[in-house]
Amino acid sequence: MRVHLGQVALVVADYDPAIAFFVDALGFELVEDSAASTNEGRPKRWVVVRPPGAQTGILLARADGPDQIAAVGRAAAGRVAFFLRVDDFDAARSRMLAHGVTFVSEPREEPYGTVAIFLDVSGNRWDLLGPPRVPQEQAEGHVGGRW
Repeated sequence: MRVHLGQVALVVADYDPAIAFFVDALGFELVEDSAASTNEGRPKRWVVVRPPGAQTGILLARADGPDQIAAVGRAAAGRVAFFLRVDDFDAARSRMLAHGVTFVSEPREEPYGTVAIFLDVSGNRWDLLGPPRVPQEQAEGHVGGRW
């Protein structure tokens, strides 16, 4: 039996700015943008974006009602909610900065890779994660001053 996570929902203030952020700033694909209706019959859109080549998408759900409006930008109550892993950290960060993405931390090295925190169009916190930077001595085949 094959199982995978198809989509996760992200509550946004409006569809079009969110689409522009994910497609232009992050380089995601717009997988679907279709007319739909809420359970109460109000018009909405079914909007899915995802990183190129990924199976799991993000359903951009426009806030509908006071509870959902209050949740915009609070996907994890102010903690990092999402983790965007890239092969080329510097290129991804440069692209994002060129599109006005706000980084709330400088890049730093962790055992799991290079990381910097950024905000999405709604104010949710994300980790931009790249591969660990290999210290020069490791790249040259020696570690800790020993050959």
